[in-house]
Amino acid sequence: MNRIVAIGTSSGGLEALRGLLAALPADFSAPLCVVMHTAPEGAGMLPAILDRATALDVRQAANGEPLQAGRVYVAPPDRHLLVEPGRLRVAFGPRENRFRPAIDPLFRSAAQVFGPGAIGVLLTGSLDDGTSGLDVIKRLGGVAVVQEPADALYPEMPQSAIDHVEIDRVVPLAEMGPLLVELTSEPVGAWSGQAVPELVEVEVKIAKAHNPIEAGLEQLGKPSPFACPECHGVLLQLDDESRIRFRCHTGHAYSVESLVAAIGEGVDGSLSNAVRSLEEAGLLLQAIARVQQNRGVDAKQLLAQAEEARMHSNEIRDLAGRREPLAARRRESAG
Repeated sequence: MNRIVAIGTSSGGLEALRGLLAALPADFSAPLCVVMHTAPEGAGMLPAILDRATALDVRQAANGEPLQAGRVYVAPPDRHLLVEPGRLRVAFGPRENRFRPAIDPLFRSAAQVFGPGAIGVLLTGSLDDGTSGLDVIKRLGGVAVVQEPADALYPEMPQSAIDHVEIDRVVPLAEMGPLLVELTSEPVGAWSGQAVPELVEVEVKIAKAHNPIEAGLEQLGKPSPFACPECHGVLLQLDDESRIRFRCHTGHAYSVESLVAAIGEGVDGSLSNAVRSLEEAGLLLQAIARVQQNRGVDAKQLLAQAEEARMHSNEIRDLAGRREPLAARRRESAG
């Protein structure tokens, strides 16, 4: 087996996957691996839903499961899905671009193992997960296929790939099934893997839950002035020729876009915490003031402080309501 199809999607992905898989024949000549961004606590119903839409055998990927042509392997909730020679790897590696499962680890591992036999497919979704991994597929001789952004319910993810990667085919969803049949029928040469860059090797190991430092992360980046939004460790800026990306020593990885989005979520959380703290302080001051008044003690100062806390809480609440997401503002300035 020298071909594999790796598919990544996010927002709007359920209907896109149903449509794509429905167009594939039961004798499809390659295995298909699917990553869709899902909630960590999800029930893992995606394989059952997709199985009803296609003649292919759809199942949730299991660690160590052999790869078989004509079978669709779906990443489990809260686990990365990766490819190894002849089999799958399901791992609790660090989140990438704020997700686990993430698309980039699947694409990198498919390129690492299959080289020119890897076909990466990026469908509808927000932000830019999959762009870095699709670039690796292209650099190692594979084929990059992207859903036409105008055809996608959420065009950001395919558009990011088009902007940063030398894409082979940009097609609407209705044309993608026949295209994949055509691509998987084309001959591909043997792949020995010598050309895999060290950064790709290290990042695949990290996705498999290897210790990032022992995997060689520190030799492939330099400290940046930024902290990881998840673990608050120092982010290393990676020596990636294609894009600016970051990883911390724990292994969490970010593109610039996903880092801005994560920081924006942190700002929202900080504003919410500030509102909560001020409201609690105001309630506490009012309660103390009532006790003081019942004892005949002047509580005007306490009541004034409570009113000041309430006023500041409303100011922050108003600011939070008017503030646009940082990622959206960055996209507008970039456009």
